[in-house]
Amino acid sequence: MSPARLVLACASALALAACASVPAFPTASVMPLAETGLVGATGDSADDPAIWVSPTDPAKSLILGTNKQEGLVVFALDGSEVQRLPLGPINNVDVRQDLGGPFDLAVASNDTQGISVFSIKRTTGEIAHINDIQTGKTEPYGICLGDGNSNPIAGVTYKDGTVELWKIEGEADGVTGKLLRSVKLATQLEGCVFDEVNGQLVIGEEGHGIWTLAYEEADSQPIELDTIAAGNGLVADVEGVSMWRGKDGKGWIVASAQEANRYVVYERQAPHTPMGAFMLVENTEAGVDGVTHTDGLDIVSAALPGYPRGLLAVQDDANPLKEQDQNFKMVSWADVEAALGLPLLDAE
Repeated sequence: MSPARLVLACASALALAACASVPAFPTASVMPLAETGLVGATGDSADDPAIWVSPTDPAKSLILGTNKQEGLVVFALDGSEVQRLPLGPINNVDVRQDLGGPFDLAVASNDTQGISVFSIKRTTGEIAHINDIQTGKTEPYGICLGDGNSNPIAGVTYKDGTVELWKIEGEADGVTGKLLRSVKLATQLEGCVFDEVNGQLVIGEEGHGIWTLAYEEADSQPIELDTIAAGNGLVADVEGVSMWRGKDGKGWIVASAQEANRYVVYERQAPHTPMGAFMLVENTEAGVDGVTHTDGLDIVSAALPGYPRGLLAVQDDANPLKEQDQNFKMVSWADVEAALGLPLLDAE
């Protein structure tokens, strides 16, 4: 479109929202390399993935995916289903590793006012439900897991704009939770990710933008990282938020701009410079369809078979039929780096 026509188009009220969502950077195209099987329910079912990296054999790494109607579904890197835990309606999931002992930890936001906690056996990847922690607040929505001073810490987000920080204590045979603090934003939240190196919790506010919170500081307040009005490619709903972790606190933050079917990348460290936006398009050679309307996503910077610079996993709402056969797509982070011309950082 010519500049003159663009101005005329933006003059109409109907086009204002669309023009405001045009990113400051060209939206690059990246192809997913593989996909998981279906989550196994019709309607809006798949939501959020979390990647577990096997400490003994990277090829045996797993993708944990939420089925909002039924529970947790676990996939191998080839996309095949390896385990299913029918716990009822859970929305988001996250993983933390290297906590000491024979088990890693996963948590999921459970619509029955709780945090569902899971153990992951480090030698086999077998996942077991430990128990639920009741938060006492209606419908925990998003969740992320980080390393506290001595125990894991969970960030739980809610539709009323609240984010809570919970200390997780216990072992594989039973865990408890202690509420550390609560912070209120204006509107509905969902995705979040901990950056322990830089002391930040990154939070997505669906209709507004992205925030950071210095979660270890008792009196800290959220600081805006980006907004949907800033022209960096971010649009509502701001959904999944995750992080490619490099050494010395460097890396990239990635957020799903759901209505535009794209993802926006920022520098991990302040001032969090926007680095570009990309979409996921059909890979005809691999037989993998493009991705639309992503809810949750996760990234690891560890080298995995077929993903030498790390793996990005995203929810796809149409495979290819919208809300009938949802699944998760797998993307090589090296392809995102190449598409956006990102500097090649050393992985954490």
